[in-house]
Amino acid sequence: MIAPVVAAVADLLADVRRPVLVAIDGPDGSGKTHVARALATELTARGLTTAHASVDSFHHPREHRHALGRTPEAVWGRHFDYRAMRRELLDPWRRGPGATYTPVWHDVDADTYVDRVSASVPERGVLVVDGVFLQRPELVDAWDLAVYLDAPPEVTVARMSRRDGTPDDVGHPDQQRYLRAQEIYRETCDPLGLADLVIDNADWENPALRTRSGVGPAWRRVGEEIVREVRLPVDAAERAAAIDRLSDAAG
Repeated sequence: MIAPVVAAVADLLADVRRPVLVAIDGPDGSGKTHVARALATELTARGLTTAHASVDSFHHPREHRHALGRTPEAVWGRHFDYRAMRRELLDPWRRGPGATYTPVWHDVDADTYVDRVSASVPERGVLVVDGVFLQRPELVDAWDLAVYLDAPPEVTVARMSRRDGTPDDVGHPDQQRYLRAQEIYRETCDPLGLADLVIDNADWENPALRTRSGVGPAWRRVGEEIVREVRLPVDAAERAAAIDRLSDAAG
């Protein structure tokens, strides 16, 4: 059951004293939204003010996403508007109580920007964000706690096929586009190594939680603050930035 794993993550956040940001990272079909919603529900039940958001609400318009073709590189470099996500959602939460944030920026199904509906950052609360690529260089320093959901491609592809009606074939081009984008992410950013916690979610009924190197999350309290160590190899950061510069130049 997922409940014990979610409770263990919630235990790490039980005594928050300021707005805290939690990333639920992982490949498509790994269960990110399910876990994020369960965590938000658990935290709310414990009396914490909790908000849930997703990177899927910060897509670029379809014209931008597909301008250079429907390729793995486009999924990695052109699908999401990270500047808008920082500006509208993450940075306001980092500024602290009373800042105004916008949880939804773009409707990917309608392919249109939405009317802005803002909210106020609470004094003591948790923002849980789910999505792919959440530990990219543009986002990695935003999180107080980063959780990565791990599952093999044959499992994630089967889940997406049941959920979305996509091809149930790991080798199909529609699946390879996203699987290769995840390979680019792992090669450039090492998200499993960066994450504070990794959940092996190959089995819905028996997820397994493991901490980074067995030592727990990479943050500590300093007075009223939580300080998080971010371990991003310089060469990986440079490669990721170079890919983005090439995408921008080609666009």
